[in-house]
Amino acid sequence: MEQTERLAGKVIVVGVTGGIAAFKAAHLVTGLRKFGAEVHTVMTSAAAQFVSPLTFRALSQHPVVTDMWDAQTPYDEPHVTLGERADLLVIAPATAQMLAKLALGLTDDVVSATVLATRAPVVVAPAMSDTMYQHPTTQEHLQTLRRRGVRIIGPVVGWLASGKEAIGRMAEPDAIIEEICAILEAK
Repeated sequence: MEQTERLAGKVIVVGVTGGIAAFKAAHLVTGLRKFGAEVHTVMTSAAAQFVSPLTFRALSQHPVVTDMWDAQTPYDEPHVTLGERADLLVIAPATAQMLAKLALGLTDDVVSATVLATRAPVVVAPAMSDTMYQHPTTQEHLQTLRRRGVRIIGPVVGWLASGKEAIGRMAEPDAIIEEICAILEAK
């Protein structure tokens, strides 16, 4: 199978949260489309502080949802509609805040609500400072998510926004795409 067809016919929902690594999500969306996937993006309001929803609309060729109740959204209940359509949902970057919401089942934004509304596989790519990542609470939330079948990719050691090299850097988009392909090809 050609690389450009590995995800043909698959619907991938990309959840983007508010961290500096949000710019990498644009590369993720582009890469998924190159593999033939239909990509839809949901964003937290904090994510839109880092990268404009317009960027993801242009890259995905689909409306971007930042607010579950926005009258301009083409879906009555975007979190339910996209959650049901998804073959896979990936959150990149996944902040400590988002990991906590997912572990606790909190749904006060379109990204966390879509996770709760889907039965598709969920992949999260954590990205945060090394101290936040290593905090016992974050590690407990990751263990809870793993027990529920959520696939965690990264973080990796690398250059962080703080200016130091440490664990906490989001996995590269190509590595996330390979994980997505492996999950969907195994189904």
